[in-house]
Amino acid sequence: MVIFKNERDIIRYLNTKKVDKAVIGFVPTMGALHAGHRSLVEKAREDCDIVVCSIFINPTQFNDKSDFEKYPVSEAEDISMLMEAGCDVLFLPAVAEIYPKGTESRLSVNFGELDAVLEGAFRPGHFRGVAQVVSRLLDIIGPDKLYLGQKDFQQCMVIRKLLEQENRTAPIQLVICPTLREPDGLAMSSRNLRLTEPQRALAGILYQCLVSIQSKQGIDPFEKVERECMDLLRDKGFQPDYVALADARDLTLLKEYDEGRPMVALIAAKIGEVRLIDNLLLNPVGEPVLA
Repeated sequence: MVIFKNERDIIRYLNTKKVDKAVIGFVPTMGALHAGHRSLVEKAREDCDIVVCSIFINPTQFNDKSDFEKYPVSEAEDISMLMEAGCDVLFLPAVAEIYPKGTESRLSVNFGELDAVLEGAFRPGHFRGVAQVVSRLLDIIGPDKLYLGQKDFQQCMVIRKLLEQENRTAPIQLVICPTLREPDGLAMSSRNLRLTEPQRALAGILYQCLVSIQSKQGIDPFEKVERECMDLLRDKGFQPDYVALADARDLTLLKEYDEGRPMVALIAAKIGEVRLIDNLLLNPVGEPVLA
């Protein structure tokens, strides 16, 4: 695996591969890698000639400065995992390399309501920060395929909108990979490393709530299921932000189950200082819902 820390060198290297028509797959990350990240790299390895991964903790997507400062860092372990997973190129830039003219966003993308509801409502500006760094990384890497995990469902939809609106010389295919889970259902996340043992023992409740939403479709009204999930989370010591139901194609929020459309259940809750999110497709119609 080749490691680059500046834009000029990685562009020069990848241009030599593009001359040979190599298909380039890209997996952007913020490090603290786990099996979910590894699955993205392995999927890219199956599909592409060259697999590029980036590790960059992006300051523009954090609403809380302390959250940014506490984000876990495990560079040596991350490099080892990427090598084992078959990554060819790692981009490991500093903030000044990604934002040489400062961190102020110059994006002209219209996300509509996508970045204003759910996570967007609780973390104003978060998705614009995500789109800002992804756009910059795509300019540098110039991949054919971009690999993201379904755990960050709303983020996937925001990036899809970004790809639709940015005028690139060559289209980039967005590939969404399934969420990987721990045995108790907890979605794998870098934030899980910050959970205490008692908090970790409770964290699987988020997935239990999602399964409850799925299983009670056609049995109970969603309003009742939502209330039950919120009460359960509070009883267990969580501070829930939302338990929601939405159209899986455009994230239109739904007040009731609608079996005539693909739906997704979404949840966000804080336990201690750690905020967790998760989602579950209720009646999926396949990857085209996202891709």
